[in-house]
Amino acid sequence: MRSGAKVGVVGGVFVLVAGGIGYGAYSVLGDTGDGGGGTRSASESSKVKTGPPSAEEIAETSKGFFDAWAAGDAATAALLTNNEAGAEPVLASYGEDAHIGKVKITPGPAVGTKVPYEVKATVSYDGKSKPLSYASELTVVRGLTTGKALVDWAPTVVHPQLTEGATLKTGESSTPAIDAVDRNGTVLTKEKYPSLGPILNTLRQKYGESAGGSAGIETWIEPADESQPEINLLTLAKGKPGKVQTTLDAGAQAAAERAVKKYSQASVVAVKPSTGAIRAVANNPVTEFNVALQGKQAPGSTLKIVTAALLLEKGLVTANGAAECPKNAMYYGRSFHNLDHFALPDGSTFTQSFAKSCNTAFIKLIDDTKDDAALPKIARDVFGIGLDWKTGVVTTDGSVPAETGGEAAAQYIGQGTVQMNVLNMASVTATARTGTFRQPVIVPQSLDNRPLATASRSLSPSVTQQLTTMMRATAAWGTGAKAMASVGGDKGAKTGSAEVGGQETSNSWFTGFSNDLAAAAVVQSGGHGGDAAGPVVAEVLRAGG
Repeated sequence: MRSGAKVGVVGGVFVLVAGGIGYGAYSVLGDTGDGGGGTRSASESSKVKTGPPSAEEIAETSKGFFDAWAAGDAATAALLTNNEAGAEPVLASYGEDAHIGKVKITPGPAVGTKVPYEVKATVSYDGKSKPLSYASELTVVRGLTTGKALVDWAPTVVHPQLTEGATLKTGESSTPAIDAVDRNGTVLTKEKYPSLGPILNTLRQKYGESAGGSAGIETWIEPADESQPEINLLTLAKGKPGKVQTTLDAGAQAAAERAVKKYSQASVVAVKPSTGAIRAVANNPVTEFNVALQGKQAPGSTLKIVTAALLLEKGLVTANGAAECPKNAMYYGRSFHNLDHFALPDGSTFTQSFAKSCNTAFIKLIDDTKDDAALPKIARDVFGIGLDWKTGVVTTDGSVPAETGGEAAAQYIGQGTVQMNVLNMASVTATARTGTFRQPVIVPQSLDNRPLATASRSLSPSVTQQLTTMMRATAAWGTGAKAMASVGGDKGAKTGSAEVGGQETSNSWFTGFSNDLAAAAVVQSGGHGGDAAGPVVAEVLRAGG
């Protein structure tokens, strides 16, 4: 992907910091990746050690590995792992391809068989040098054949972001750096907006060549899969960055970053309903897999926006018409109930069932649709779910597969085989707000003239009006009222609690709009939608954009 001459490791490039044992004295018996391999001397005991490595073995093995790595002795370091063949080329490339030298490795106290450590080194290339520091950890295991304590090899031992088949490199970048700017021209950086890091990497890969910049000298991780973006670790000499316009809004993005950090696992996206422009994307934690844009989860009752649109279109309900909401409902032998088995009084309206998130009111109407595929059809044809979205970065565009019986019923309330992420649900809310699907974008279509997905039809004005009225009720006095109390403007919402197998607490989902901004959030194991995800959405909506 990038140019960068390979050079050999020469004397003095690495600094040995954990001395005390000459390398000739190392025991370098190793195991292959499957735990086999290695040769034992005749003087060794015929009994192979078993069981977890002792504290003494963990300390000795990790020290020997660190010493060899720091000294640039890739062969010796690799022999102290359980995968010599996999480890040696990666360790060798540390100096040869990445030009990383003067390595100092400082281990922390072992936690069981894991040893955390800090690496401080210097990257030198073409007369330019810069310090590089990071933290990682390794695990010491017992070789299955030799019984020796060995480092359990993984690329993350060398760098925490290094994946299988990826390589560390330093050289002149083939793709110039970019300055990604928000809709008002503010430069967006991963330092100020951490969630944008993976997005900025992708935008650079896709648009850097055509953005008008010039190459610099960098250290980066080159992935095994060429379709994935490179990960920049260090810039030794800046080139001239090109400019890439995005649809993001710095104010909304800052609010999104703050909001997700209040939870251990949370994601949020904001979209402008009238245009499809993505205003904010945030995740905590931040990983190369962008959960907000690529996740696949059951969205719980937030999907009732789509189900309600279906029932309104078919004339089975009206916003102000009566809708029965019993404690329980049965469909094809599968029982469904409301939260805490609540029921609404006779004569309650469909708006009340929607605003209070009554599951049974929706389940009882499934038979009347006379079409098991009705929900998948409207999800695709009106809300654009499952179409091939071209946002400018990689996204997963939702799925409501055709089902029958009890599984189809579960879909009506956002459970079962429905798979969504917060981008999809923010778009669903945006479509409900205007009646027309506008494919979300994070860079303008004019940047590359890529084809955007279009839905085959819109909602009627009557259905759109009733749907937004019900969402307004949810925000005013329904399950979303507490979370949306601080949000101004013309506002609406829908809550969701998605039950996931193996979790004691459901995932918290919430989606809402204020004027011409829609947002959706999920908090893993957050419980009721209004309690955790609701405040995340509210904070982003208050920021506007």
